[in-house]
Amino acid sequence: MKAPGRSTLRAPDLVGLGFHGLRAHPVRALLSALGIAIGIAAMIAVLGISTSSQALVREKLDALGTGLLTVTAGDDLFGNATKLDPDAVARVERIDGVQHTSWSAALTDVHVYRNRAVDPGATGALEVLVAGPSLLEATGSTVLAGAWLDAARSQLPVVVLGETTAQRLGITDIGALVRIGEHTFTVGGILERSPLAPELDTAAIVGPEVAEKLLDFDGHPTTIYEQSTEASVPTVRELLPATVDPKAPNEVKVSRPSDALAAANTVDQAFTGLLVGVGSIALLVGGIGVANTMVISVLERRREIGLRRSLGATRGHIRAQFLVEAMLLAAYGGLAGTLLGWLITAIVARGNGWLVEVPPLVLVAGVVVTVVVGAIAGVLPAMRAARTSPTVALAT
Repeated sequence: MKAPGRSTLRAPDLVGLGFHGLRAHPVRALLSALGIAIGIAAMIAVLGISTSSQALVREKLDALGTGLLTVTAGDDLFGNATKLDPDAVARVERIDGVQHTSWSAALTDVHVYRNRAVDPGATGALEVLVAGPSLLEATGSTVLAGAWLDAARSQLPVVVLGETTAQRLGITDIGALVRIGEHTFTVGGILERSPLAPELDTAAIVGPEVAEKLLDFDGHPTTIYEQSTEASVPTVRELLPATVDPKAPNEVKVSRPSDALAAANTVDQAFTGLLVGVGSIALLVGGIGVANTMVISVLERRREIGLRRSLGATRGHIRAQFLVEAMLLAAYGGLAGTLLGWLITAIVARGNGWLVEVPPLVLVAGVVVTVVVGAIAGVLPAMRAARTSPTVALAT
């Protein structure tokens, strides 16, 4: 007589047993899956919000370009502030690769006010700048309302306000009057926010001719703006100090505004790493919850284990059953958490006007990670279930 073959357990039956175990205690399974879902949702939301924010930075840099360099005066050997030569801008224009140049000069002890009745000390942290005619081209700035200072307007008491300046002064209409120094100026334009030249946002900008006539402007720029192709930036950056001040190039400071945006992006990435670590802790706590649920499940289902063993189930079958059950439990939480994390990212991104950018690999990895966590969490309970003696289990 032929001996019966070894008991087998097909994969579909194994998955069915796993689902049956979860349906036996739905509330407990839901709460355990919720712990996993919160952890993975936190991680995906943090990564999604970060990548969406970084996408906005990349979009801005692509739109604005990274070829803007700014030149400012430094200090001499004795620590005294120096001044830029009024002819420096013309020399910068002759450098190969330079596309646009312009300049601005901050006026000291000259402030802008809404009217005469404002306290002179209430400057609102606003400054008055004198600017060259090609400032918009050099900085990539645009006019929100009104017009820029052309050759005619530069000779008249006309001012262009940065976006923040207009808000703080309560200016909404072109043609409004403001007070600069002891003179009344007409608002001829309002600029949009300038990411690469943020100093323009809090400035009231006037032309050089009227500034010399009414505001005692001495002709020395405080900042030179130079726009070149991205490929030319390293060469131009090296030539700028000696071009601006041939006698003391060490007293000239050259900076790249786009580097500040990139640095902010780096800070965001570091902060993202910190939050991902917090999400990982939440995921670990969720994994512990799954392990606890499975341990309790093994204790409560001793009779079931004993019955299955007595009917021919092997230790491997029991171990696989509870391991698959833990993985399914974690997978439920992973799927729910992935969806929740994506929704949070979409809400935050849309609320800030960003593009929703969540790498598909992150979504897939979120589910895979939770399944792995479930497998790890289910190992010990599965091994414990497999070691249960059928006679002892049926006797309890």
